[in-house]
Amino acid sequence: MIPFNFDYFKPETVDEALKTYTSEWKLGKKVVYFSGGTEVITFARGGKMTADTVIDVKGIPECNVLEMQGDELVIGAAVTLNRLIESNLFPLLSETARTIADHTSRNKITIGGNLMSKLGYREAILPLLVTDAIAIINGPTGTDVEPMDHLAAVELGDGRFLTQVKVAASNLELPFVHLKRTRSSKIGYPIVSLAALRKEERIRIAFSGLHEHPFRSAVVEG
Repeated sequence: MIPFNFDYFKPETVDEALKTYTSEWKLGKKVVYFSGGTEVITFARGGKMTADTVIDVKGIPECNVLEMQGDELVIGAAVTLNRLIESNLFPLLSETARTIADHTSRNKITIGGNLMSKLGYREAILPLLVTDAIAIINGPTGTDVEPMDHLAAVELGDGRFLTQVKVAASNLELPFVHLKRTRSSKIGYPIVSLAALRKEERIRIAFSGLHEHPFRSAVVEG
């Protein structure tokens, strides 16, 4: 049970979400976005977070997209990990997501929720780092397109939320490897998790668990 009361909104457009955020924020309320809700619920029950207003982005069409658009794969922030795995449009991302939590949890955990997690692991970002994916972020000042390494290291804040991730089609079928080591089960938090692929005879590699946030290593890549 969540030990506090809050107002819940499920907007149907990006503009509606932003207007809701702004109006609630102006009233002095603490506002949070969520796309899956698993982490919000867990943290709230554990007394690690509070909120006056929760804005659920799952009703926004752009956040539910999972398809090829021209020469890009577009992934909405509200797409669940299991939906990604089953589509297998991006095999390295599918392989990485398969080791996050258990099957039941992955029906609720979304790509946006994992990428925006307050926990430092955020393993789903690893395939996106090595493919130079971009993040589409909406906020009160407009729409921003940001590189994935920026998303890995910085909290969005200021009423901004992740809407979509885009990956160039040329990176989707490259040779890859994903490895994860935990203290116990295969789906626990990683001691280290890595995703690597080969492009133009060079290895690209990103890590989770070795630092406070995931990162791509120029040193290891050489």
